[in-house]
Amino acid sequence: ADLAQPDLDPGEHAGLAGAGVSSGLIMLFSSTLLFTRKGTDMTDFSKRSVIKLAALTAVAAAALVGCGKKEEPKAEAPAAAPAKAEPLKIAFAYVGPVGDGGWTFAHDNGRKAMEKEFGDKVVTSFVEKVPESADAERVIRDLAQQGHQIIFTPSFGYMEPTLKVAQDYPNVKFESITGYKTTANVATANARYYEGRYLAGIAAGRMSKTGVAGFVAGFPIPEVLQGINAFALGMRSVNPQAMVKVVWLNVWFDPPKERDAAMALFNQDVDVIAFHTGSTAVMAAAQERGKMAVAYHSDMRRTGPDAQIVAITHQWGNYYTERVRAVQNGSWKSGNVWGGVREGMIRVGDFGSRVPAAVQKEVLAAQKAVGAGRLHPFRAGNAAVRDNEGHEVIPAGQTLSDQQILQMNWLAEGVQGKLQR
Repeated sequence: ADLAQPDLDPGEHAGLAGAGVSSGLIMLFSSTLLFTRKGTDMTDFSKRSVIKLAALTAVAAAALVGCGKKEEPKAEAPAAAPAKAEPLKIAFAYVGPVGDGGWTFAHDNGRKAMEKEFGDKVVTSFVEKVPESADAERVIRDLAQQGHQIIFTPSFGYMEPTLKVAQDYPNVKFESITGYKTTANVATANARYYEGRYLAGIAAGRMSKTGVAGFVAGFPIPEVLQGINAFALGMRSVNPQAMVKVVWLNVWFDPPKERDAAMALFNQDVDVIAFHTGSTAVMAAAQERGKMAVAYHSDMRRTGPDAQIVAITHQWGNYYTERVRAVQNGSWKSGNVWGGVREGMIRVGDFGSRVPAAVQKEVLAAQKAVGAGRLHPFRAGNAAVRDNEGHEVIPAGQTLSDQQILQMNWLAEGVQGKLQR
């Protein structure tokens, strides 16, 4: 009968087998030695044969014994962590200081909103108080040389310097804010500020006691003319006799000059004022004189807690975020964006404490109508819209096209002032 075998794991079994074979080889080696002792003296050849046999026997034994050892698995080296992508470098050139209100403040809020969205995937920087002169080209070029991959230049006077630098840096994306010329690596964007101006005009028309508003303006470019005319049309939609007096500064940012212009207007029966300049100086002047003012770019109630009746705020965060996202995923393309209330780039609100609830409700309802396309600042009703020289500029029942708005070169009826043509 077969004998029962003890339970052995494979390693133990191999070890025992190896030990048995080794014993056999050793016995064979011993027998060989015994045979040679019994015979005659070994020749050199015999000696060498025995030595070889002994060596082979030892090697075989070692190999067989080794077969019985368990092989320890080698630890795998940890996989290398994927290299972290370098953050996208983004730069901004600002025409004024960031401050606590105004044009630059609004754009810097947009920068911060975009930065918050992407966290450590982006690195942003800015240069403030860059004059619209040769300095602009120098600063923009320096930002490109520093390796920024997208550069935002939010001022009309930066358009040409941006285009010039972009020619030398075809792999850098440029965003010319308020510009209108595009190239393969220069996009433009602007907001329909005139929509907010019309809505603010409604509030001013309701609040003014004298029916005379002031307007401190930078330069007589189409964007500013759109704002002045929309403001006047908004006022006259609730007070057909309203007037708007304009002072031109021929500069975007000059707080002392802005303040002086506002003070001069307040001396001409103006009791509510608007402006298209870069600082909070006009709002501060209104607060000082006890007058009313429309904030522009940002909420300015910190500067004019009693003066502000409403604010037209510019919302750049979403635009900056989407353009940076496009660079990150490789979908960025040059183009032109002109957004307004519907796109969320313009918002009217932040009413002052003196504004009655009924007026607030009226303005907000009009804002909703603008966003829905039911109300257009440059749509004539039953009567044609005329300029302040009596010429028909919008036929009755008609609406200006975007191209006509972009080329605006007239002042509406009710606006005091002349344009050099």
